[in-house]
Amino acid sequence: MDTSLTVWGLTIVGLSALIAVDFLVGGRKPHEVSLKEAGIWSAVWVTLACLFGFGLLLFAGGQPSGEFFAGFITEKSLSVDNLFVFVLIMAKFAVPTAYQQRVLMVGVLIALVLRTIFIGAGAAITATFSWVFYLFGAFLVWTAWKLIQEARGQSGQEEFEENRFLKMVERRFPATDTYHGTQLFVVRQGRRLITPMLVVMLAIGTTDVLFALDSIPAIFGLTQDPYIVFTANAFALMGLRQLYFLIGGLLKKLVHLSYGLSVILGFIGVKLVLHALHESGVHVPEIGIPVSLGVICTVLAVTTVTSLRASSRQRAGDGAPRQEEPVGAGSGGGTAGQ
Repeated sequence: MDTSLTVWGLTIVGLSALIAVDFLVGGRKPHEVSLKEAGIWSAVWVTLACLFGFGLLLFAGGQPSGEFFAGFITEKSLSVDNLFVFVLIMAKFAVPTAYQQRVLMVGVLIALVLRTIFIGAGAAITATFSWVFYLFGAFLVWTAWKLIQEARGQSGQEEFEENRFLKMVERRFPATDTYHGTQLFVVRQGRRLITPMLVVMLAIGTTDVLFALDSIPAIFGLTQDPYIVFTANAFALMGLRQLYFLIGGLLKKLVHLSYGLSVILGFIGVKLVLHALHESGVHVPEIGIPVSLGVICTVLAVTTVTSLRASSRQRAGDGAPRQEEPVGAGSGGGTAGQ
């Protein structure tokens, strides 16, 4: 799809306006986000994404529209996995509930800017070197295998580990021990100090970059159009704050999510390798967008159903009455030796 500078400019202005409205209406005053508020805003962002996709269908055709929806759903599903880490970050820095939405909003904006840089670099590389799709495909297959290994080895005692950038900031810039509302800096005895609010915002934004290392190649496996890659990422990220509060309590129930994401990443990895082979002149079948969209939606649906069933069985097992053991049972001999 040939996108003019005018369309790019209007899109960026429109997205900026939506972000401003989101901030002024829901995020300007710190407060605890209710389930109703999170649900309404989540529905708003999903609706806006769908309207944008249907707009592409009307003005650009079925191919760009299908690529956008496939990319949006993929990025949205991968962003749910990000929420697990966001929960750990919030706990690590003991962020008060009333300030969590502000942290997420600024953190997501940082992530969007950094991802835009990634997308620009990825578009330039893929347009110049077709062999890079082999690397993207191999990386996604390896990431899928790693996800499976991590899912099978989870111990339930996960903790957030600060990245090097965050450690460098904390070493070079003295910080206060307590939060000061939503302030990022305070002055004490003539010294300018950063607050934990700034540190946790940087943690959210920079940690998301690590997730972009697999999500960006994944969406380039579905479309090589920078405009669609950018807009799919933008709509998926901008609704992430509301999604955090909406399904925060359900995250622990999505026990099979990592398996589903690994299947999706592995599938897109294979798709990328086939595309690279095709570009190299090898006659191999390519996987179209309708098939990709169907596979992604099916995997997510199956993963959700199996996760909820597994969580329900586990909850039922934990709540089942246990049969009392006889006195002395399992005590290494009980009274028999007395």
